[in-house]
Amino acid sequence: MIDPRFIYLAALVSFAGTYGYIRDTVRGVTSPNRVTWGLWAIEGLLAFVVEIQQHVGLASLTTLMLGLMPMVIVVVSFKNPHSVWKIGRFDLFCGVISLSGLIFWGLVNAPTVALISFIAADQIAALPTVRKAWIAPATESSRVFFLGVVNCAITLMTLKHFTTAGVLFPGCILVTDLVIGLLVVTRLGQRLGGTASQSLRSAT
Repeated sequence: MIDPRFIYLAALVSFAGTYGYIRDTVRGVTSPNRVTWGLWAIEGLLAFVVEIQQHVGLASLTTLMLGLMPMVIVVVSFKNPHSVWKIGRFDLFCGVISLSGLIFWGLVNAPTVALISFIAADQIAALPTVRKAWIAPATESSRVFFLGVVNCAITLMTLKHFTTAGVLFPGCILVTDLVIGLLVVTRLGQRLGGTASQSLRSAT
């Protein structure tokens, strides 16, 4: 375990990554998927409330950032309509399933089952951006995801006790961010034959 005050460094790292992503979105370099980022905002804020109730401690600050930063990205995406990724059926399907998971999380009375459904909802929300990083890595910015990995790693190391409530959410985000970041940098999808059609990208 490291000093809990390192959580402030994690929050700064998260801010730095999001700032770069916002800048690229405004410039039209990056095309955020509003389904993913919108759901990440909702889920991050909900997870923050849960962690406060369960006395996770200072580490919950990182979770708060995981909710606020995606919210800012969604808002900024309306500044440049030419940088917005067109929402398709796959995105909508993932969005509906993810929202269903959140509703189930809110209704179920079994803490462990509820937590699993919440994490599942978060991971499903990531799928549209995972798919986009696979077929069109040039429309993403890897920096925010790699800094997200650093953010979550620092958060995990500041925990005094490794509880399911404290570990599972940032741990899953760490893995997801790492996968997306690697897909963007390596352009693996394009190397294996995935191509991005211009019809998939349009202004709203």
